[in-house]
Amino acid sequence: MAPNAAAGVIADLRAESDDLDRLVADLPPAEWATATPAEGWTIAHQIAHLWWTDQVSVLAVTDEDAFAATLTEAWQNPLGFVDVAAEELAQTPPAEMLAQWRATRTTLHDALEGVADGRKLPWFGPPMSAASMASARLMETWAHGADVADTLGVRREPTARLRSIAHIGVRTRDFAFTLHELTPPADVFHVELSAPDGGVWAWGPDDAAQRVTGSAEDFCLLVTQRRPLRELDVTAVGEDAQKWLTIAQAFAGPPGAGRG
Repeated sequence: MAPNAAAGVIADLRAESDDLDRLVADLPPAEWATATPAEGWTIAHQIAHLWWTDQVSVLAVTDEDAFAATLTEAWQNPLGFVDVAAEELAQTPPAEMLAQWRATRTTLHDALEGVADGRKLPWFGPPMSAASMASARLMETWAHGADVADTLGVRREPTARLRSIAHIGVRTRDFAFTLHELTPPADVFHVELSAPDGGVWAWGPDDAAQRVTGSAEDFCLLVTQRRPLRELDVTAVGEDAQKWLTIAQAFAGPPGAGRG
């Protein structure tokens, strides 16, 4: 079978998942109950959430009727169903949780590789391609991995996998404004980020009046709301661009509180 258009980002998702796995694989069971920077969430909650979301993603790829039933159930508690699922699965013994997450994410990654180019997968928002779903799972895995790494005092080395996360951050600019009941700017910004290998990743016209520049890693930490802006090497020129940096949000759902 020829690789689909999502093959590259799926490989990145596998690698990012494996990196997070290595952080928790040897933790004593008691340490899974350690609080993370996400209020009310332990390390167990972080992995449980990824496990649950991977389960639901598998349904979106392999059984759209079952996914539709899950979607209907979720909308009965639209602001809380994610936390409820994480709380329930976080009670699973760590060894079992780790084994289940490994099996589920492998099933998802393999299933995504089999999605035909052009097929749209159902989701809680608009339907998405396999590449978009893999990118979203990559973003979430990296972001929750940041919570776990911070809890354990581990410094993760940034990789080229950040490019997909930064791309989502740029693409969700208007979503962030709309989420805050603000009119999205008419102008396209120029976003220029320093990549981990010393190169440059850029979006938008070079001559744009409003600009965002800085570290790719820090931009990803900003749009996933894992660090406050004041701690990051990300700056903006232009009133709208400056506002964006205060509300940027690459993930779905209500506006996040971020980290103070």
